[in-house]
Amino acid sequence: MTATSPGTGRPTIYDVAKRAGVSPSLVSLVLRSPARVSDKRREAVRVAMSDLGYRPSRAATTLASSRTKSIGLVIDDYRNLWFVDLLRSMQAALSSHGYHVTVADSQPGENRIHEAIDGLLAMHVDGLVIAAEPGGSMPNRSWVPTVVAGWRNGVPEGADLITGDDDGGGRAAVEHLLMLGHRRIGHLSGTGGAAEHRRKGFQGSIVEAGLEVRIAGEAGGTSEEDGYAAACRMLEQYPDTTAIFAANDTMAVGAFAALKARGLRVPGDISVIGYDNSPLAKSRYLDITSVDNRSDLVGSDVASRLLARLEDPALKARRTLIEPVLVVRSTTAPAAP
Repeated sequence: MTATSPGTGRPTIYDVAKRAGVSPSLVSLVLRSPARVSDKRREAVRVAMSDLGYRPSRAATTLASSRTKSIGLVIDDYRNLWFVDLLRSMQAALSSHGYHVTVADSQPGENRIHEAIDGLLAMHVDGLVIAAEPGGSMPNRSWVPTVVAGWRNGVPEGADLITGDDDGGGRAAVEHLLMLGHRRIGHLSGTGGAAEHRRKGFQGSIVEAGLEVRIAGEAGGTSEEDGYAAACRMLEQYPDTTAIFAANDTMAVGAFAALKARGLRVPGDISVIGYDNSPLAKSRYLDITSVDNRSDLVGSDVASRLLARLEDPALKARRTLIEPVLVVRSTTAPAAP
């Protein structure tokens, strides 16, 4: 009797157990609940899997455990680089517990988020992470542990909210520019919960400083093209602006194009601050001063909270704010005298 799949030579759980010197039931436990196995035996099983090239059957694991070991993540724009660190840190925290993340892009539009969530639920995901604007009413799927990542226009009943303190981030951007001597500061904003909170932080600090509130684009999107259009409107209405705070790094890149088209230098003529500290901001070429919303911490906290809710479904929902950090780079400088 052979322990491999007939005709394929594909290694089975019995091959792994024999190589690792453990029982097949313990290999199964490593696949379902690795945290319940000692480090030594878990490592022996994983080494055996690697040596044999064993790939577990997800369908078989699901049948054995009544869980799919899958978490659904709903986003609304693959181009928004804010999701990169969020997804990476979620996966890092969840993979050690045997979970993987399935991503669905809801795209803008009424009820598209409902379609994305229902599609994930049809796959029997064990938990949901909503990192998208609803575009209408926020769906309520209370029978599945749900965490909302980042400010959104609505949080489903019974869902946790884990987000950066975007009000505080908006204030930090203004404080940095004030410290550099800027007094004619514009803000490029857009729709959505995160943009709204960043705008509130900006506006509050500007009013406290006794300065004129300059905001453009609050009714539009937050893409690069939206940033370009908002910066054009800002410069047309307030041509003496010396600093711009954009709602995200992508909008900041759009602002660069608008400034370049007018022969303005960054930061020589106008300082620019972005938000999210995305890969765009970290680029050595762009080197954008940006507010880091700590999406890495948001992602790891989201994963930890989901795991806790899966372990104890009776846990009450809670709200967690993570303090942002301003990362100063080369796109901000003291205001010209």
